[in-house]
Amino acid sequence: MPLSHDQITRFLKSVHPYDALPAPVLEQVAKQIEVWEVDEDSEVYDLGHTLPGVFVIYEGQVEITDENGAIVSHLGLRNSFGERGLLKNGKAATKARAHAPSILIVLPPALVRELIDGHDVVSKFFNRSRGERAGPQSLATSSVDILMASDPTTCPPSTPVQHAARTMRDKGISSLCVTDDDNLLGIATLRDISGKYVADAMAPDTPISAIMTRNPITLSPTDIGSDVLHVMMERGIGHIPITDHGRLVGIVTQTDLTHYQAVSSAELVRRIAQANSAEEMASVTAEIPQLLVQLVASGNRHEIVTRLITDIADTVTRRLLALAEQKMGPPPVPYLWLACGSQGRQEQTGVSDQDNCMILDDGVSDADMTYFHALAKFVSDGLDACGYFYCPGDMMATNPRWCQPARVWRDYFSGWINKPNPEAQMLASVMFDLRPIGGAFELFSDLQADTLAKANTNSIFVAHMISNSLKHTPPLSLLRGFATIRSGEHRNTLDLKHNGVVPVVDLARIYSLQGQLTPANTRARLKAAESAGVLSASGARDLLDAYDLIAETRLEHQVRLVKSGEKPDNYMPPSALSDFERSHLRDAFVVVKTMQSAVGHGKGMLS
Repeated sequence: MPLSHDQITRFLKSVHPYDALPAPVLEQVAKQIEVWEVDEDSEVYDLGHTLPGVFVIYEGQVEITDENGAIVSHLGLRNSFGERGLLKNGKAATKARAHAPSILIVLPPALVRELIDGHDVVSKFFNRSRGERAGPQSLATSSVDILMASDPTTCPPSTPVQHAARTMRDKGISSLCVTDDDNLLGIATLRDISGKYVADAMAPDTPISAIMTRNPITLSPTDIGSDVLHVMMERGIGHIPITDHGRLVGIVTQTDLTHYQAVSSAELVRRIAQANSAEEMASVTAEIPQLLVQLVASGNRHEIVTRLITDIADTVTRRLLALAEQKMGPPPVPYLWLACGSQGRQEQTGVSDQDNCMILDDGVSDADMTYFHALAKFVSDGLDACGYFYCPGDMMATNPRWCQPARVWRDYFSGWINKPNPEAQMLASVMFDLRPIGGAFELFSDLQADTLAKANTNSIFVAHMISNSLKHTPPLSLLRGFATIRSGEHRNTLDLKHNGVVPVVDLARIYSLQGQLTPANTRARLKAAESAGVLSASGARDLLDAYDLIAETRLEHQVRLVKSGEKPDNYMPPSALSDFERSHLRDAFVVVKTMQSAVGHGKGMLS
């Protein structure tokens, strides 16, 4: 059916980013749009065809497939497609076919570019990369919602001063916010108690309302640290309640500001390096969630955040190794402690288990093994006490299988490469992420080089590794949107670890294997693969952009949980994102799925 100008205009008002355009501009856009009617099972465009513009589905459903014929997704009402190829070189990067009788509106290329150049909201929508973040922020430029304590202790105005004083003493705080429900009435500090209640010898049953500061100056969560500093300096106060439309949502104290400045990765590393027990280190690592919030809120990119957090885990591990040697004496032969998993890749977030192993000098005797088993237990128990919980798969040095002489490790890798059964594929995937942490680093260098060389020349092993890497797939639904977890504790959420970052981690590992590349970090692997010619420049750029968006979405989800007083995890409900964010995240997943399809068909991304 033909669409009238009014129908097109009304429709565009319901589709982002066109809904944000001024009315006169939207009117002009509607006049330049073409309308296509496509029969069921009819082609919209084929791979490599010159695209007539960006398509938006007004009615019906369109199936998108990649160059290998693999279905990328089924798109429905208001979904757009074709923009990636149009903005890249004007050629279709996928195939599109109507899965049902469909009506499509088409924005011509010249119109698309005019909108991108003239309107930030459209430019932002079509720019699928994260771009460069602003540099790290200082205390003065950080937002108040990061600085504040989000659960201030409160009391009603009738509370006796003595009771209020006991509350402050027991909780180790210096102020109480006086509220009626969530409405702030005043604030009382220890100075008020000593300067008014005690100094004036008030009656024991005096209510807190008699000494509180009424209608105290407040700030909002959207203010910044400099606002806090200026108010404190100007008014000579040390406590500022934070309100949102009159409702108390937090408080900032001078102690909070000092704590914010003190919580840095370098400061945590320093305190851990000086700790004399796992318990002392645990009190430091308990601050990692707050560090995560601070690092993300300060504008650091995800690879910087995860590197800094991993540095803390590395320091904990090395300090535990040192404490173990102090307790048990020097090792009978050289050894090397290595991390694998996210620590090995330097990609730890706010929640991590421990994955580790030990390589021992070939001169180790059976009698010596008692020492190393005790060392492994000491370190692993210490890591668990510090919040790096035991690996559910027992991939730890406490497992005798993963505490062996170098010659046994060589046999392990040779066996996995020569006989790539499912267990071998899984173990090889984990062990290719090994990174030395403490001990004799030379025990690993030759082993790594020899293993990469052998693996690269065994085409059967590489094929099995590729197959294994494709078991984790992006959470894309064929019927629009995301494929969320269907049941259990995390029902209706996206697993941003196993279905988000892990598919990219697996791809990067395959590229690293194909190019005999030594980096363990995912981003470093992708860049090295591009430099080595294993991955094309355009393929690397697309995958890096997709990985950045997924990884940063994961960190931002964890930060939201920490700020709300919950433990960070990897399970995010799609409803936590705006329509704009969901669109971009879905596009990132499509890129990853397309790259997986290319690797699965043995084509790489060199075209």
